[in-house]
Amino acid sequence: MQQNTSKLTGTVLLVDDEPSILSSLGQSIELEGFKVIRCDGANQALAKLSTGWEGVIVSDISMPEMDGLRLMERVSDIDPDIPMILMTGHGDISMAVSAIQKGAYDFLEKPFAPSKLIDVIRRASEKRALSLENQRLRNELESQSALGPRIIGNSPEIVQLRRIIQSVADAPTDILIEAETGTGKDLLARYIHEHSNRREHKFVAINCGAVPESLIESELFGHEKGAFTDAKTRRIGKFEYADGGTVFLDEIESMPLVLQVKLLRVIEERSIVRLGANEPIQLNLRIVAATKVDLKVQAEKGLFREDLYYRLNVVKVEIPPLRRRKDDIALLFQHFSIIASTQYGRDVPELSTARMAALMRHDWPGNIRELRNIAERNVLLGEHGTFGFDDNLITQESGVLNLAEQVGQFEKLLIHTELAKCGGSIRDTQKSLDLPRKTLYDKMKKYGLDKKDYKP
Repeated sequence: MQQNTSKLTGTVLLVDDEPSILSSLGQSIELEGFKVIRCDGANQALAKLSTGWEGVIVSDISMPEMDGLRLMERVSDIDPDIPMILMTGHGDISMAVSAIQKGAYDFLEKPFAPSKLIDVIRRASEKRALSLENQRLRNELESQSALGPRIIGNSPEIVQLRRIIQSVADAPTDILIEAETGTGKDLLARYIHEHSNRREHKFVAINCGAVPESLIESELFGHEKGAFTDAKTRRIGKFEYADGGTVFLDEIESMPLVLQVKLLRVIEERSIVRLGANEPIQLNLRIVAATKVDLKVQAEKGLFREDLYYRLNVVKVEIPPLRRRKDDIALLFQHFSIIASTQYGRDVPELSTARMAALMRHDWPGNIRELRNIAERNVLLGEHGTFGFDDNLITQESGVLNLAEQVGQFEKLLIHTELAKCGGSIRDTQKSLDLPRKTLYDKMKKYGLDKKDYKP
């Protein structure tokens, strides 16, 4: 078998109590492009490790204080998937075989050629990289496949958005969403709720711009019987109704200034007082507020309370407009088309490359909402329908993308179209495009295309 001589960057934790071995082996490994962390004992090595550490460990078995086998057990407690390569003397062979049975990646009997060690390190590094990637994909799949709303897309901004939400979902903090109209602020708020430890409790959405100013206080805080003329009975407000869960305040910029004072008190004290009552009611709430304007600018103009802005702005997330995440258009269009197909009992029509190019060139002032409407229209009318914007864009020169970028965009569209047509089947797609399997996989990885997204 031909030896793989290509260099692979990565980290190697080299553990040995003999300085000469640390020096000579470490230098050989470094010459192959790896970063080497030298440790003269097991305890020093353990201090360098954590769950998800990205490297490979190469350790001698016979060491004072803690031998390689005990080190392997301790490493397994930290992260059982970290590959462990053991170096053994002749008398330690039976011990090394036992270590393999217990989960060691490999062992080498001294003396050995440095090239042999490099080959084992290379394979172990590839295994570790694959293990970490699989774990990342599993985490993302669990997040994407959970019941309820999904954040669809693989563009860098959307990937980062999902990571931020995952990191703060269970934290007891309020969140401010800032985004243009049509980007899905309400969906993101529901996503936050469904992926938090509040998911078993209520999600209550309030559009602050749609409730009349004369009613909004009663809507939020509730009232006692007789609190005002039409208060025939006691009424529980939205905040109290959502106790234990999440309150979503959309268009928070539309909330009257006088009511913003009371909202600030709710946020700070986590309690409300019903209209016509005196006793405060303690609540366990998360508030997710959303705005389509810059609240800081509004506060500077005196149109929004500055203290409320800073209280809401502990964690701020921004949803990028569709024009800044065009790599997700094909995937989103396919997703909405499948939903419309199910809703209307129609097949998903095949979209020509030219029409997909038109979608990619559009500026999307209506964002995701506009794209969803077009996908539904396409399912209902097919080629007989129009997108509602100038389809002649497909014949215009970009003026922004260079030749290589335009070729790449066209190639991505072709692969997307065939994957959609073939229902995500790699075999059928490679036959249709006359591409070797590895080439197709490489290009799909390059363009962020996943066969799972095309399954019917």
